Amino acid sequence: MQLSHASSRTAVHGYGRAGSVRKPRTVVVRAAANVEQLRSAKKDIEDLIRSTSCNPILIRLGWHDAGTFDKDGGAWPKAGGATGSIRLKPEIGHGANAGLQAAIDLMEPIKAKYPAVSYADLYQMASAVAVEVAGGPKLAMRYGRKDVNDPKDCAKEGNLPSAGHPFPEGSVSPAQHLRHIFGRMGLNDKEIVALSGAHTLGRARPERSGWGKEETKYTKDGPGKPGGQSWTADWLVFNNAYFKDVKKKSDDELLVLPTDAAVFDDDAFRPFAEKYAEDEAAFFADYALAHVKLSELGAAWDGEPVSV
Repeated sequence: MQLSHASSRTAVHGYGRAGSVRKPRTVVVRAAANVEQLRSAKKDIEDLIRSTSCNPILIRLGWHDAGTFDKDGGAWPKAGGATGSIRLKPEIGHGANAGLQAAIDLMEPIKAKYPAVSYADLYQMASAVAVEVAGGPKLAMRYGRKDVNDPKDCAKEGNLPSAGHPFPEGSVSPAQHLRHIFGRMGLNDKEIVALSGAHTLGRARPERSGWGKEETKYTKDGPGKPGGQSWTADWLVFNNAYFKDVKKKSDDELLVLPTDAAVFDDDAFRPFAEKYAEDEAAFFADYALAHVKLSELGAAWDGEPVSV
């Protein structure tokens, strides 16, 4: 992988005979990624989002790549996670990834322009930038992930969350299903609820997920392809409206999936959901930590991770 001044040099001193000081030697710590290309790719992603309003599908792309992680799945890359494998068949053909080829296609020109940026990094960067451009919290992302390139290393189907019954693993409730899926990744109740709040952005389309209305008053005019059903009225703004709207359930035009309702129905989830409905700053703080944690699940680093 091409490197620039993303490496750091550290002087190491030692002592020779009779306490004499040896000449310092320099240890080069290789950075995991090309910082210049990462910065330029980030700028291009920002421009793409501002011109196309593709925030929601880019968030979903990053999440669905990372969200296959199984903490008990073995050594990289068998455990899944943020490896870029979602672009490969058969993984992109999994039912939960319906419609995500469009997001991969949006990323391809940027990948071609910045070949030193891995797919795994590009997808996680796009997801983070999508949150930030929409007004969400600043995310302390790190880069330098290795890519999976062999289809045999794709994640198995069934590792991503479902919206409602029937749950493939046999969970009897949405809350049990959420804990099964996110617990397998190593995430706790607070992180599950915080991450659920990302539904403040985007729409569900019945032709992709089997959930939601064909269109509502909030989605009939786009932006982008009209239609689908959003969780919030301002579905391109990242805020805590999701928690307020799910709690009230007072607008039939807004979507509340069984797994959405669970954040208030479940006794252990509810305190976090109530807190986030009242305190947007608390939601942003917890979401930022959970998003970054999700983005690094299963990652193998090609050197020392870097931030841009």
